[in-house]
Amino acid sequence: MPRYSIGQAAGLLGVSSETVRRWADGGQLRMDRDGAGNRVIDGVSLAVFAKERASGLHPVPGDVRTSVRNSFAGIVTKVTLDDVIAQVEIQSGPHRVVSVVSREAVEELGIEVGVTATARVKSTNVHIDRPDDRG
Repeated sequence: MPRYSIGQAAGLLGVSSETVRRWADGGQLRMDRDGAGNRVIDGVSLAVFAKERASGLHPVPGDVRTSVRNSFAGIVTKVTLDDVIAQVEIQSGPHRVVSVVSREAVEELGIEVGVTATARVKSTNVHIDRPDDRG
């Protein structure tokens, strides 16, 4: 089972190492010690914690039924307008999401730099990479 250092867990969760330590000291995140006495978090516990922490961060209104499962709530950092289309950039934690939408949609939604927005993504072509750490 993979194990993560405090710094690695902080990077994956998008918080500081001190925040991870506080969560562990407060009993919210289970930590163990490795053979050298360093604090480590097992991968399964970290995955469960990350999922619980994200629960409700990107809610879909109760009166909307959708098949979209990928949501990125964040702040609009850039809007580039053309005559017909617009490019909108959202910073969602460590993730930059860029979308091309109609200018009309941007104007109707009041999208401008500094407002909060949620990018919802439906894709049938998602690639998953992972480092080869098997040796």
